Amino acid sequence: MTTLYYAPGACSLASHIALEETGAPYETVRLDLAKGDQRAAEYLAINERGRVPALVEEDWVLTENTAILRHIARSHPQAGLWPQAPRDQARVDEWLGWLSTGHHIAYAHIRRAERYASDETAFPGIQAKGVETCGDLFTMTEVKLSNGGWAVGEAYSVADPYLLLFWTWGRGPALGFDMAERFPHWTAHARAMAARPAVQAVFAREGLKLPE
Repeated sequence: MTTLYYAPGACSLASHIALEETGAPYETVRLDLAKGDQRAAEYLAINERGRVPALVEEDWVLTENTAILRHIARSHPQAGLWPQAPRDQARVDEWLGWLSTGHHIAYAHIRRAERYASDETAFPGIQAKGVETCGDLFTMTEVKLSNGGWAVGEAYSVADPYLLLFWTWGRGPALGFDMAERFPHWTAHARAMAARPAVQAVFAREGLKLPE
């Protein structure tokens, strides 16, 4: 049995959606990051970095969101989460790399300033720069989605749940962006995602509000 360790609304949301899209049976273990579940000894035995997501298949463990997304897609080809054409595959990899090393890192400067400085007086500056960088990255994302459709043309892929994750972070309290006003193309993508049964199921399970 496959087991996904996740936290509601965290970056694990993307892998959670991808796994649901496969239609294959799986189990979930919910971690409360505010309570420190990710630092409990039993979870550190699974992922020594104490972060989500983690995917467990029998006695095999995989961490890192983008690796999990690729593994889910490639292990369930019938789900159509990974393109067939080499250039489309490369484009999905491009999205995953950019979102993980750009958007996620910028957002971490806002939510986890202590990772980047020991002096607490530096935190406000780090957080302000994170907000600015997220704004720039979100604007670039809006342009990249301006032709409509999914992240890579007309074919849905694991890049799309990952995009939805960052859209939800954009509307959240750390950034507070008016996503529909500032990023209408990205919001159209998020609304299309909200129409998918897998997304609806995962948002209900995690207690999240669907894009409107």
